[in-house]
Amino acid sequence: MRKIIKFLVMILPLLATAGCRNKTSELSIPYESYKLDNGLTVILNEDKSDPITSFVVLYHVGSNRETMGKTGFAHLFEHMMFQRSENVGEDQFFKYVEGAGGELNGGTGNDFTIYFEVVPNNALELCMWLESDRMGYLLNTVTPSSFANQQNVVQNEKRQSYDNRPYGYTDFVIEKNLYPEGHPYSWQVIGDMSDLENATIEDVKAFHDRFYVPNNATIVVSGDYQADTVKQLIEKYFGEIPAGEKVDDPEPLRVTLKETKKLFHEDNFARASQYTMVFPVAEQFTHDAYALNILSNILGEGKKSPLYKVLVKERKLTSAVDVYNDSRELSGEFRISVTANPGISLEEVEKSIFEAFNRFEEEGFTERDLERSKAKLETMFYNMMSSVMYKSFLLAQYSEYAGTPSFATEELKQIKQVTSQDVLDVYNRYIKDHNYVATSFVPKGQTDMVAEGSVNAGIIEEDIKNATKVDDINADDESIEKSASSFDRSVPPVPGPDPTLTIPEVWRGEASNGIKIYGIEHHELPLIQYSLVIKGGHMLDDINKPGVAKLMAQMLNEGTRNKTPEELEEEIDLLGATIRVSGGDENITVYVSTLARNFEQTTSLVREMLLEPRWDDEQFEIVKARTVNSLRRSLANPNYLANSTLNRLMYGPENIFSIDANGTIESVESITIDDLKSFYEINISPSVTNLLVVGDIEKKRVEDAFADLFSQWMPHDVNMPVLVYPPVPDKPSVHFVDVPGAKQSVIAIGTLAMPRNHPDFYSADVANFKLGGGSNGRLFMVLREEKGFTYGAYSGFYGQKDHGYFKASSSVRSDATYESVMIFRDLMTEYREGVPQEYVDFTKGSLLRANALRFETLYALLGMLSTMTSYDLPSDYIKQEEQYLRGLTAEQMGETVNKYIDPMKMYYVIVGDAETQMKGLSKLGLGKPVLE
Repeated sequence: MRKIIKFLVMILPLLATAGCRNKTSELSIPYESYKLDNGLTVILNEDKSDPITSFVVLYHVGSNRETMGKTGFAHLFEHMMFQRSENVGEDQFFKYVEGAGGELNGGTGNDFTIYFEVVPNNALELCMWLESDRMGYLLNTVTPSSFANQQNVVQNEKRQSYDNRPYGYTDFVIEKNLYPEGHPYSWQVIGDMSDLENATIEDVKAFHDRFYVPNNATIVVSGDYQADTVKQLIEKYFGEIPAGEKVDDPEPLRVTLKETKKLFHEDNFARASQYTMVFPVAEQFTHDAYALNILSNILGEGKKSPLYKVLVKERKLTSAVDVYNDSRELSGEFRISVTANPGISLEEVEKSIFEAFNRFEEEGFTERDLERSKAKLETMFYNMMSSVMYKSFLLAQYSEYAGTPSFATEELKQIKQVTSQDVLDVYNRYIKDHNYVATSFVPKGQTDMVAEGSVNAGIIEEDIKNATKVDDINADDESIEKSASSFDRSVPPVPGPDPTLTIPEVWRGEASNGIKIYGIEHHELPLIQYSLVIKGGHMLDDINKPGVAKLMAQMLNEGTRNKTPEELEEEIDLLGATIRVSGGDENITVYVSTLARNFEQTTSLVREMLLEPRWDDEQFEIVKARTVNSLRRSLANPNYLANSTLNRLMYGPENIFSIDANGTIESVESITIDDLKSFYEINISPSVTNLLVVGDIEKKRVEDAFADLFSQWMPHDVNMPVLVYPPVPDKPSVHFVDVPGAKQSVIAIGTLAMPRNHPDFYSADVANFKLGGGSNGRLFMVLREEKGFTYGAYSGFYGQKDHGYFKASSSVRSDATYESVMIFRDLMTEYREGVPQEYVDFTKGSLLRANALRFETLYALLGMLSTMTSYDLPSDYIKQEEQYLRGLTAEQMGETVNKYIDPMKMYYVIVGDAETQMKGLSKLGLGKPVLE
C-alpha cells in the first residue's frame, strides 16, 4: 500500500497534463456527488464494463493532524480500524472481503487516510456494512489488548520499511531539518518509536473522535451498481452516524530556510553513498506546482536532461539521477537524489549538481522538451481510468483537496497555461541560489565521502538487545459495549448471486517468420498494450558468466542504428508511450503501452530496436555500471540476501537459477559488448517468440502494423538447455546470514516444487491459500494479528515453464526470531494433520468469486495471455480451474498439502543479527544452524 500512497501523492498534481496532445481532450470521469445530512460526501461513478465495484473511504486526516510527542496516531488508527468494530469480529474484515472474492487495503499519508475494497458487484453492500461499522462503531472495541497488539505491528512495520534497509532514515533526517519544529510535516507518517510505545488508549480515542467522522470523510462508489439501490444503502448504513465537531481544512504552511543544512549518517545497511538535496517549494494545486512538475522532468528525466548529461554521461559519478517534485496539501519538496558510484565523493556529486544547474541556465530547453514532459500523462490517465479503484482514488482526492471531483478539467486548463517562462520562473524563485537540506548517507567508516560542511545527523538507532515492544495484555476480561442503531448491525448482509464469469475471447494468428500471435479486443478506452515474449532469457546464460541475457536486453533500449539513445528516448516520449525491453529467468520481453492512435508508430520503433540495435559503447559502460552498483547495494539488503541464499540452496551450484539473473559483481564486470552481440545473434529469433496484444485494436490492424517486422526478422533455431534440478532435501537445515545490528530478521523457508504447467500446480496453489496466500492465511493471522511480530507473513507456490518452488517468508522483530521460525514450522505441520472443511469452503468461495476481478485492466488481460502462452495452457484454463474448485474436497486438499508442503524437508534461511539470534535456533530440531 505504501507504493500506492506514494504514487497518489506524486501523480495527482500531474494528471492535468492528460490530453495535452489530444485536440479533443476533455478527459474527465463522469460522476454524481451529494452530501448526507451528517456531512458525509458521497460520489458515485457508474461503470458497467466489468461486474465489479470499488468502495473507497477517504478521511481528511493524516500525520499533519498530529502534534509533537503524539506522532504516528493516524497510521496507528489505520491499523486499529482493520482489527475489529462493534459488529465485525476480531480480524474479520479480511475474512469477509477475501471470502467474497475481493481485495482490501488501506494507507495513510501526510494529508489523508484511505481505505478501499474492490469486490464482485454482489458484495457492495457488504463493504458498506464493514466501512460504516468502523466509521461509527469502532471506539468501544479499542481495548488494551487490541491496542497493544497493533502498537507492536506498527513498530515492526517501521523496522521493515525504514530502520532495516539502506537509506531508511533519509526522510526522517530531511523532514526534521527542512521543516521548523512543530510543523505538521516535520515528523514521519509512521511516527516516532517512543511515541508509538507511549501512546495511550485515551490519546488515540480522542484523535479518532476529532477526525474520523462523516463530516471529515468522502466515500466513492465506482463500478457496476444500481444507482437508486446504492443511494438507499448508503443512507441506511452511513446516514445515522452522527457528525462530529466541525473540522477545518488546514491552511498551507510554506517553508523558507534561513540557511542551507547538510547532514550525514553512517548507514549500517548501505554499500554505496547516497546524496539527497531538497528545496522547499509550493503546495499542490497551485500554478507553481504544475510548473515545478515539468521542471523536475526537464532537469533530471531522460538522457537529454542536464543532470543526466553531467553526472551520468560526462562525470560518471552515478548511473542514475532521481528528480521529482512532491507538492502536498501544506507545502512541497523538490528532491534530487543520487546514489554514487564506488569511490565517488558526495562533495563531487553536489558540485556536479550545481554544474548541471548552470548548464540549464545557459542552454535552457526547447518547446519540444516541454512537450515531452507532458506527453506520457495522457496514456497514464487512461490507464488509471481503466481501474475502478484508481478512479475512486482520484474522485475522492479531487473532491477533498481541490474542492470538486471534476477538478481534472481545471487542472488540464492550468497545465496548458504553463509556459517555458513559468518553468524558468519557478527555477529562479525556488531553486537557483536558494537554501536547501542535503543528506549524505555513507557506509560505515566512510565519513570522508560526505559532502563538505555536513554535520552528524545524530540518529539514535534502536538497540536490538532492548527492542521496543508493548507487553501483551490478557483479553479475557475485556467486554465490548454495543452502541444503539436503527437496525440490527450485527447481521452481515449476504452477497447476492455471484456474477457470471465471461472469459475474454482470444484470437490467434501466426506470422510468416514463425511468430505466434495472440490477442484480446477490449474497446473501453483508446489504449493498447502488447508484448513480444522471446523464450530463453537467463536460462540461456553461461553459468560461468551470468548476467549476459539481462544486460543484452537492457542494451536494446539504448538506441538503434539510426537513432542515438537520446533520439530513441525522445521519439518514445513524444508518443506518450512506454517501450521497455527487459530480461527474466525464462524470457526476454519487449513491453509496450500506447494510445491506440500511436500504435503503428510504436511498432516501427520496436522493429528498429529489435533488428537494428546500436550497441553503443558509451551507453554499455553506463548500463554495466548501473547493474554492478545495483548488485553491490543489494548485498546489504536483508531481503535480497535471504532470497539469493535460498535460491543457491534450492537449485544447487550447477543450476543457472541459483544465480541472480543480473549476474554477480564479478561476472558483470567481465562481460564485454561482444558477449551481448553473441547472445543476441544466437538466441534472439522469431522462432521462439510470441506476440501478445490487448486493447482497442483488431487482428488485421495488428498484422498490418507488424508486417515489416514479420518480413525482415529471419528465424533460426535456438537450442534450449535441459537444466538439472537437485532433489528435495530429505531433512531440514538452517542457514544464517549475519547482518550485525539488524533490527529485524528476514525468514525465508523453501524447497523446489513443480513448474507452472505441471498437473498439480493449481491444486497446490489452492491448497496453500488458507496457509499463506493472503491476509486471511494462518501465517498472517498468527504472526501478525495474534503475536504482533511482523507486518506480514505469506507463503506460496511459484511456477515457471522449466521449474518451480515453494516459499514461506516474513520479516520479524529481531528478538522474536526463534519463536517465529517455530511458528512457521508448527503451522505447516498442523496444516498437514488435516484441513478443516471451513478452510475448504472459504478457499473455494474466495477464489471462485475473485475471478470477477481478473480481467478489468489491459495489464491483467496481457497477464492472462502471458500465462496461457508461456506455460502452454489451454485457452479455457481458467474455466478448468473453476471446475476443479467447484469439486474440491477436504480430502483432496489434504492430500496435496501432504504431498508438497513438508516443513521437515525444507531449507530455513534467516538473515539477521547472528550474535543475538543464531545460537538459540539449534533448539528447533531443524539441525544445527550454518553461518553462511
